Amino acid sequence: MSINQFARLSGINPGTLSRVVGGQQPIAMNHLERITKGMHLPEDHFYSLYVDECFLHSSPTWRRLRPFLLRSAELGRLDCIEQVVQNLLENLTYAPMLFEVAEGLFQQGQWQAAALLYKNVSASEKYQNSERLAVCQFRLFRIALGDDQTLNLQAALLFECYVDRLDEADQLDGLKHLVNVYYSLHKWDKVDTLAQEMLHVATLRYNLQCQSNRRNNSEKTPEKPLCFYILYSHLMRASVCEEHRDYTSALKFVARYMDISWIQEIDEEVKRTIAQFQEWGIANSLLYRVMSGQVGALTEYLEHISFQKDEIFVALYNILITANLYDWNIDYILEQFAAYIPYRTYPTEFGEYNQQIMTDQYAKFLAELVIYYTNNKNKEGISLILHITRFESESITKCIDQLEQYLIKRLLQSNKSDSLPDWQFISQTINSMRGLA
Repeated sequence: MSINQFARLSGINPGTLSRVVGGQQPIAMNHLERITKGMHLPEDHFYSLYVDECFLHSSPTWRRLRPFLLRSAELGRLDCIEQVVQNLLENLTYAPMLFEVAEGLFQQGQWQAAALLYKNVSASEKYQNSERLAVCQFRLFRIALGDDQTLNLQAALLFECYVDRLDEADQLDGLKHLVNVYYSLHKWDKVDTLAQEMLHVATLRYNLQCQSNRRNNSEKTPEKPLCFYILYSHLMRASVCEEHRDYTSALKFVARYMDISWIQEIDEEVKRTIAQFQEWGIANSLLYRVMSGQVGALTEYLEHISFQKDEIFVALYNILITANLYDWNIDYILEQFAAYIPYRTYPTEFGEYNQQIMTDQYAKFLAELVIYYTNNKNKEGISLILHITRFESESITKCIDQLEQYLIKRLLQSNKSDSLPDWQFISQTINSMRGLA
């Protein structure tokens, strides 16, 4: 095929095509795309060769490399991105440009490609005490979070030492995500410490914003309104008190996140934020009264949560814990809300509950349910649990762990008057559930 024939087929100027073929002009990204299309080949067919073209046969130029990186990300050619980055970072002046591309990919949801760039930029700046290095670590932390709690902990530990180097807006979001990770891992001291730090940063920024007469539109803003982080810190600290069964202190924190007299904004997002925290505050005020042993508050709490369908499962879990603690009979409650016992996730104003938190909580719920039915000699209830968990292998495994811990604890605390058949029955239930898992 002649130069002119292929020029017409590919849509490239014949003179340009002649210079490209003769090695007198570098191949631009749009030329590569047209040549590949003209040859009826897959779009990324020449991508590996194009990396050599950019570095071995001509001087690297950002005008060619930036679109190549973006297109490689879209097509999943991480190998090509790695090759380009390794060549570019021999010259550290490219680090800011690669970081800018990574930020764009992160915002577009192309997290694998973004992670590759963030890792390489971080490696090039590991001896620099820069905000860009901290942002890279923050993004890598976000990308790493998933269903594996061990990996989540590793990611949190790696990121935590960078959080105070971030801009205040990113710092607030970083602290919020760290709090959520440590909450799901039951590291309550860490949750409390980080929640206090989040409160400190958010309060300073909020006061500064209220005192300023001018608003800087170019200033970076966090994911949520500033008031969210202040209220959320109180919510998390209340949860820590709840875990320690310090319900008096928990109620004090509830009062703090229900107090909205200081909030000056009036936009729709702030209104939704306030409404969600008010809903949680009312429910938790009643809950902490119930969990402190006030059986009279149980009816009022049930009336409230019956209209909050997204909160019913969590409420049932907390009622079960309290019933087992104070030896209450709640058969009528379990019957009333039987439809909410099978596992599911529930939405909130801020998105669905964290998947790891809910899976872990469901396993504990099942364990509490087994204990409740065992204490009440209800074998039909045990059969119900075995039926429910038939399709929940992850929850069954975690539930078995919870039950075994409970069994060991109670046996260590037992005396001669304890009813041994009850413990044998729990052991039989554990073995049945292990068979399903």
